[in-house]
Amino acid sequence: MRKPSITISSTDHEALTRIANGLMDTRPVLAEALIGELERARVVRANSVPARSVQMGSIVDYRTADGTTRRVQLVYPAEADIAQGRISVLTPVGTALLGLSVGQSIDWVGNDGKKHVLSVIAVEPGASAIPGGK
Repeated sequence: MRKPSITISSTDHEALTRIANGLMDTRPVLAEALIGELERARVVRANSVPARSVQMGSIVDYRTADGTTRRVQLVYPAEADIAQGRISVLTPVGTALLGLSVGQSIDWVGNDGKKHVLSVIAVEPGASAIPGGK
């Protein structure tokens, strides 16, 4: 599966590591997926994050393999509201988007067990996310 290089701010990395570790006993599959992404990420100071990379709170336009485009905001679990386009970083697509930059594509496995592909086409900084939200 395609796993492009990703960049995450140290602030997001710290908060997401706490969340993942807190889920190890109750939701190990989710925790391990997020930890896997965090372990492969290049971690940088918040002011050094590439402007067009997906961070917590980012608003992202992405395209799926079938050509469908979606606009979502990547948020902590407590802020998630699919009807408002706010997707949790703990969802398969949320975890897949984390740290990607415009132009990158990633393969990911959905809740349906099927392999999917998405490509990031635009990223905007969003409102501040709530670190440690559940």
